[in-house]
Amino acid sequence: MSAAELKNLPSGASDMAHIVLTFDNNKLASALYGQFDENLARLEQKLGVDIRSRGNQLTIKGSATAAEQARRALDHLYAILQKGGEVAQSDVDGAVRMAVAPDDQLTLPTLERKGKMAAAQISTRKRTIYARSLNQDAYMRALERSELVFGIGPAGTGKTYLAVAHAAMLLERGMVERIILSRPAVEAGERLGFLPGDMKEKVDPYLRPLYDALYDMMPADKVERAIAAEVIEIAPLAFMRGRTLAHSAVILDEAQNTTSMQMKMFLTRLGEGSRMIITGDPTQIDLPPNTKSGLVEALRILDGVPGAVTVRFNDADVVRHPLVAEIVRAYDRDGKVARGLGTEG
Repeated sequence: MSAAELKNLPSGASDMAHIVLTFDNNKLASALYGQFDENLARLEQKLGVDIRSRGNQLTIKGSATAAEQARRALDHLYAILQKGGEVAQSDVDGAVRMAVAPDDQLTLPTLERKGKMAAAQISTRKRTIYARSLNQDAYMRALERSELVFGIGPAGTGKTYLAVAHAAMLLERGMVERIILSRPAVEAGERLGFLPGDMKEKVDPYLRPLYDALYDMMPADKVERAIAAEVIEIAPLAFMRGRTLAHSAVILDEAQNTTSMQMKMFLTRLGEGSRMIITGDPTQIDLPPNTKSGLVEALRILDGVPGAVTVRFNDADVVRHPLVAEIVRAYDRDGKVARGLGTEG
């Protein structure tokens, strides 16, 4: 049974709608609305509709398209609450992105019959994550079905976070035996030996974003035990040659800073029963001048190769903070201007 029931179909002018939704749980309805109805206000702002609450009943007024988008978003958010999740402003923004997208791309599998959104999700015992944009949805579905996935795009789009979340889910379900994390240590280069501590301590500063995602998806004590038992392994690129990574979820982050040789070597480590996820942003290459990025080269060479899937994110997929999306757009505009003038951005 639907969490929200459609009481009135669009009425009045042909392009206007009046929809009444009734929720079957007052406590969840209150959580859906947010403190001082802040979630409803955000939906109004994003979609240009008018939403009025009265107990566990909502009235949505606006254009037929916008009202239906609001209904889908609210239904999706209520379903999250029913499953024991929480709804924050970022979840509201994500629900709006997902509700709006199908109107432009009706052939994509983000809608179930009866107008319900079927956003992809990643679940562990600790939490469940739902896709917050169309490209996140495509990325999460690619992670489910493909052995080699490239997640390409700007900061804040969730490409690394979702990769680690998916790896944690695979480990928890027994679909892989270990997680292997790797990331180029560009600043240290081959000078890792000069840094204090053991190998884990040497590369920890570079892998902190991966650790943060792990701790979000798994209890801290389990993460620490898994690292101690090498079920979660830190594997610097410099020590990957000659290995076969079987029955593992392997993640290479910041891959734009690999050289061509490093990338080829890493890709050929893929072993039986493993999944490999490579994330990066070709606009943020920190390699020395005139050094070709292994990521850029791999995307070109592997284009069309069966089993290798690339999902590209853009500024519309930024979920970290609304201002981050504006920052990405501003830098993109500046880069285009600089290229047009024949200068470096």
